[in-house]
Order: sequence, then structure tokens, then C-alpha cells
Amino acid sequence: MKISYNATAQLVIALIVILVVSILINNLTLNLIKTGLGFNFSWLFRPASFALAEHPLPYSPSDSYAWALFIGWLNSLKVIFYSLLLSTLIGTCFGLFRIGKNALLRLVSAGYIAIIRQTPLLLQLMFWYFVAILGIKKSIISPMGNLLSISNQGINLLGVTLSAEFTSLLLGLSVFTSAYIAEVIRGGINSVNKGQWESFRSLGLEESIGLYKIIIPQALPAILPGLTSQYLNLAKNSTLAIAVGYSDIYAINDTIINQTGRPIEAFIILLLSFLFLNLFISNGMEVLNSMVTRSTKL
Repeated sequence: MKISYNATAQLVIALIVILVVSILINNLTLNLIKTGLGFNFSWLFRPASFALAEHPLPYSPSDSYAWALFIGWLNSLKVIFYSLLLSTLIGTCFGLFRIGKNALLRLVSAGYIAIIRQTPLLLQLMFWYFVAILGIKKSIISPMGNLLSISNQGINLLGVTLSAEFTSLLLGLSVFTSAYIAEVIRGGINSVNKGQWESFRSLGLEESIGLYKIIIPQALPAILPGLTSQYLNLAKNSTLAIAVGYSDIYAINDTIINQTGRPIEAFIILLLSFLFLNLFISNGMEVLNSMVTRSTKL
């Protein structure tokens, strides 16, 4: 009886899903017929006719919409990749500060996490762009000489120029995500049995050595799932790049929709792009989690 009930429930759910999807597809088809637009992607090969402020590969307005979207995809990947690295570094530091013995660092990290998590990401991006970057009146050159300089045009680091738009987006995403990563790190470390702390301390090991050699390896299985969620959120939050004028795939997609009047096809491309990226991140983290889990069991 139990098996029959489960099978019936699954069948009902499947029928409901099929019904909802069928209604949505039918409505989409009727609306496309009414507008006379049809459904095709031939517009992808027409000239884009707009310039891009940032393009890692050669680009001109005479290039196709498809090439413009690919450039935007590369721009998105660039800011997401570097934001993942920077947010992980910052978040790990503040997460360790939260569990450290230094009272001042604990207070500072707690305040940092509270302020960042209670402030909308959009407002933080506006702060980094209009106040922290564009608000600079005079170039700031570090004591290291020409290795680092900051101006309202962006940052010049080791001869590499980062635009104001890229810099503000990178800092905004990294700082915002780091506050959540810090809590993930703190929670994972606190999940380790207190007896493990007492064990390495009784052996006379230094606090830092015991933390990195004994505690963190055992905390990783608890940290990685939460870290995966934050990485996925960062990738999706990167679409707010349009607020600071950065030419990511979402901003370029928005321009294309305004020019071509093809929102359905454009959003399908955007959906598939982020679906592929998020699947890549989640599967990569799942492989890492499996490796860590196996190593802790040995």
C-alpha cells in the first residue's frame, strides 16, 4: 500500500508539472504568433552596432550579436573568477578572526559581518563605484612606487589597468560574499568536536598549527556545502554589473533586447549561460567535497 501511494503521488506531481509547462509553452506560442515575431535566432548573426567599454578579445560594433554576447560572457567569467578568489580570502580571514583569542579582532570581524550582511548588495556596489572609485579626486600611489596606483579611472596593479567599473564590481561582490563566507568558515570550525582542540593543546602544539593541521581538515566537510551556496550566489549576483556600467553578459543582453525586440530568445541564452556556469561550480565543488570526505575517512 505504501509503495502504491508513493507511486500515485509521484504520478500526480509529474502530471501537474507537465500541465503547467504545457500551459506556459502554449501561452508563449500564442503571444509570439500575435506579435508576428516568430521564434528564431537568425538575429544573432546581424551586426551589433554598439560599442563595448571592455573586451578581452578584439571587438567592434560591426561584429555580430553572437560575438558581443561571447565577449560579455568572458567579462562575466572574469569578474566572477576573481571575486571568488578574493571573497574566499577575505571571508576566511574574518572567519578565523571570529574564533580567535584576540578580542579586538573578534569585535572588528563581528561588526564587519553584521554591517555587510545587513546592507543590500546594490547599495554597496553604488558605494564602491560612485564614492570609493569615482569619488577619488587625485591619484593615489602606493609606497611601492608604480606597482599600485588608484584613481577615478580604476586601479593600475603591476602594470595591469582595471577599469573603475570592473574594480567596483569586483570589490562589491567580494566584500559582500566574504561576510557570508566568514560565517560559513566560523560555523564549520565550531562544528569540530571540542575534544580535538583539547587534544592538540595537550600535545603542546601551537594554536595556529593545531588549527591548520587538525581542526580545518576536519571542518572542511561542513564548510564546503555552505561555500558552494555562496559561490553560486556570487555568480548570480554578478548580473548587478549593469548598475555600474560593466559590460557583462546580462548588460549586453539587455541592450540586445532593446535593439532587436527578442526578449524570449535573449533570455533563453542568458538562462542557459548561467545554468552552465552554476552546474560547473556546483559539480566542481561536489568533486572537491567528495575528495575531502574520502581523505578524512582514511
